[in-house]
Amino acid sequence: MEPSNALNQTFFQLGATSVSVGAALVAAAAVMLLVIIIACVIVQRSAKARLIAEIQAEDRARDAEARMSEILKSQAEMQGRMQTMAELFGSRQSELNQSIRERLDGMTVRIGNTMTEQTKSTHENLARLQERLAVIDTAQNNIQSLAGQVVQLQAILANKQTRGAFGQARMEAIIADGLPQGAYEFQATLSNGSRPDCLVRMPNGAPSLVIDAKFPLEAWNAIRAAESAEEKRDAASRFKRDLEVHIRDVADKYLLNGETQDTAFLFVPSESIFGEIHENFEAIVQRAHRSRIVIVSPSLLMLSIQVIQAVLKDVRMREQAHLIQKEVVRLMEDVGRLDDRVRKLQGHFGQASKDIDDILVSSSKVTKRGQKIEALELAEAPADSAAVETSRSAASATGQLRLRVVEGDD
Repeated sequence: MEPSNALNQTFFQLGATSVSVGAALVAAAAVMLLVIIIACVIVQRSAKARLIAEIQAEDRARDAEARMSEILKSQAEMQGRMQTMAELFGSRQSELNQSIRERLDGMTVRIGNTMTEQTKSTHENLARLQERLAVIDTAQNNIQSLAGQVVQLQAILANKQTRGAFGQARMEAIIADGLPQGAYEFQATLSNGSRPDCLVRMPNGAPSLVIDAKFPLEAWNAIRAAESAEEKRDAASRFKRDLEVHIRDVADKYLLNGETQDTAFLFVPSESIFGEIHENFEAIVQRAHRSRIVIVSPSLLMLSIQVIQAVLKDVRMREQAHLIQKEVVRLMEDVGRLDDRVRKLQGHFGQASKDIDDILVSSSKVTKRGQKIEALELAEAPADSAAVETSRSAASATGQLRLRVVEGDD
């Protein structure tokens, strides 16, 4: 049978259509060719997919290497920052210590100067008080020595030329020995032009005290020299009249309202004359009291001067006491300010110590985290999904570490 006839023979019957052997072979060849083409396309696509996977794996490996280099760079930067922080903390701590030392030295110097000044002022005040006490002792000794000279008064009064000068001198001696300079003035001029024998300056701005030493001794001596009763009566009348006139003159000239005290002293330079006046001339004493004139003997004048001296001493002691009290109050105020500043400084020390402890805790945490990062073992990442997960974990750890470092810096 010829090949063409064999190919034209019916291979199978498909409905009304007869499929020859040649047609079947052609169809089979076409099907095989289509299968081969599909297989080639599948193989080509698989090769392309593998190439793309290899390229992606290489990209992931490069990304992992880049991220690893960034991590190492961040670690190096963190170590540099930690070293800078340590140097900064050391410099600030040294500056703080130096500032504290300077402030303590300044406070010590100021306190020492204040205490030295207060001590010096106190010693000076005490020295002045001792000097015044010495003056008082000297005045008392002088008064005692003057008391022994009173017995010589009769002999001196017998001399008419020295009689008036003696009364003035005796009064001046008692005043000068009993009062400090500036507390009295002899022959001072008042606003009305009169000049009393002595003007005693009273403390606290009070009016001055007037002392007159012009006692009418001639009339008194006439009484002592009278022999008969009639002569004594005449001499007594004359003495009474002269003394009343003198008392009236003293009251009119020396008792000035607002300028002098409302009472004046009439000095009698003899204790015996003073006793005779109070014993035999009571009317004159009463007239003097009504005129606000006090007749004083040397002993009474000394007693009055001692009272005035005590008043002056008390005033000056009060002034000194006020000064000492003011200085003590200032010293207590300085001590109070010193205590407040020391307490504030103690609070600053406590706050600085707490801040340093907090900084040390933060730096310790940063150091430990840096050591943990430095101790990580990083292996080569495979070219699959594990490499992606490793890179993401490393990126997340780096971000958290940076956040913690920033929090530690704050």
